[in-house]
This record gives sequence, C-alpha cells and structure tokens, in this order.
Amino acid sequence: MAGYVCTIAGGKGGVGKTTTAINIAAVLEENGYETVVVDADLGMANLGDMLQVEHDVSIHEILAGSSSVSEALTEAQGGMTVIPGEQSLEAFAEADPAKLRKVIKTLKNTFDVVLVDTGAGLSHETTVPLGLADGVLLVTTPDDVAVNDTIKTADLADRVDGMVIGTLITRVTRDTDVSDIAEKFEMPLLGVIPVDLQATEAEPMVLNSPDSTATDAYRELTRALEPVFFDGASSEEVDRVFDEEWFIDDDDDEAETEEPEDEGSGVFGGLFS
Repeated sequence: MAGYVCTIAGGKGGVGKTTTAINIAAVLEENGYETVVVDADLGMANLGDMLQVEHDVSIHEILAGSSSVSEALTEAQGGMTVIPGEQSLEAFAEADPAKLRKVIKTLKNTFDVVLVDTGAGLSHETTVPLGLADGVLLVTTPDDVAVNDTIKTADLADRVDGMVIGTLITRVTRDTDVSDIAEKFEMPLLGVIPVDLQATEAEPMVLNSPDSTATDAYRELTRALEPVFFDGASSEEVDRVFDEEWFIDDDDDEAETEEPEDEGSGVFGGLFS
C-alpha cells in the first residue's frame, strides 16, 4: 500500500510550515511510521539548516536530472529521513518543479508518510505540491496578511484539485482572537500551536523541548492526523487540537481555580468545545 502524501503549505513565509513538517515527522517516527520530509521550497530552502544535517545531494539536483532520489535521502534526528534543498540561485534556476511529481511517487512507494514542505507565494513551484498531495495542511499565524495569503492558497489548491485537510494557526497566545480568524476560513480549523518562549529553537522541538506546550500541541496534532493518513478519515472527522491549559500562566491562580461559567467562556470562547 502506497504512503500518504501531505503537503504543508501557506501563502506567507515564516509562519511555521517547516517547523510543522519537522515535528509531525518526528512524532510519526516515534510512533513507528517511516516518514520522509521533502524541502520543496526551491527558492528559500531551509530544512537542512533547521535540522543541522549535512547532505551530499539535494532536491534541486534531483529536479535538475543530475541525481537520483535514493542518493538524496538523508538521516536526521529522531530517525526521520529528509531530502534537503540548496539556497544558490544556480540550483534554483536548474531545478524543474514539474519533476517533483515523479519524486513524490517514488517516495510514497517506500515511506508510510511523505511530508512536502513548500515555499511562500503563489508560483508554479508552490502550486505543484498542492496538486500532487493526498491532503494539504495549511499553516498560518494570526497575522492578517498571513491569514489572507492562506485563504488564497486554499483557493489555489482547489483550482488544481488539491484536497485541503484544514488549517493550523501557529504562534497563538491567550489574546489571539481565534474565533474571528476561524470565521474567515471555508476549510476546517484543525487547531492551534501556542507560543512557548521557554522552548528551545533547536528542531525537532518534540525531541529538544519535550515538556513544552508547543510540543504537546504538535503531538496532539499528529495524533489527530493519523486517522487521515492511515484510515481514510475526512477532515470533518479530525479531532480539534486545543487545550485550555496551554494558555494559562503558572502564576495565574484565578485562571487555574475558577471554572468556566458555560461552554462559551474560556480563553477562546468555547470554539473547540
């Protein structure tokens, strides 16, 4: 049985697409699933740098026709496999995004899950991964520009017959108006990833900051996505990723002791109840 291909996308750069791909992969590997992450951000590749891995062959060389998929497979922390990219303009110019479909087809015959990390914008190189995926996970921050660009990415995915699983909001605080953001989306809101200033910047976060609230959220996200990856569940069946305790300060005694008055109270107004 072929593996599941999940493209991690979003219209704006710096919203946490690569971080999300890395941490989902790390949790899947912990759970016994063979997982590979492909850096399909051909213009601003950063997967290798974030994982601090050295590699001999990049996705750019595969897409340029000078190397094979097997030559580019690189082991990273947590047992995950990655195919990093390059950052040179020469490599970018020689890579053909259209060849990515063949690369992914090869990988899905070997791995349980193929996670495709994409770049920002609405170019050809970002469109191809949307159309070849079994499902697309959209990632945004609460920033208005990021949200609007994510909506555009969802529209683009629909145009190329991409199946959007849902949206994940990163860098969420207790002051974030998640309900307002959710109302702007036509696709399901899968959940949120809280800001955790105590977590190390070293990736994968789930390995290097195992006790952080963000790590807890990524573990819950992966658990929620497993039925989609392996059992054919639809986005409507995915459990929403949220825990009120992620947004309660340790010194906030009142928040810890008081019970919500009703299901519409709480930090996010009962959105995930």
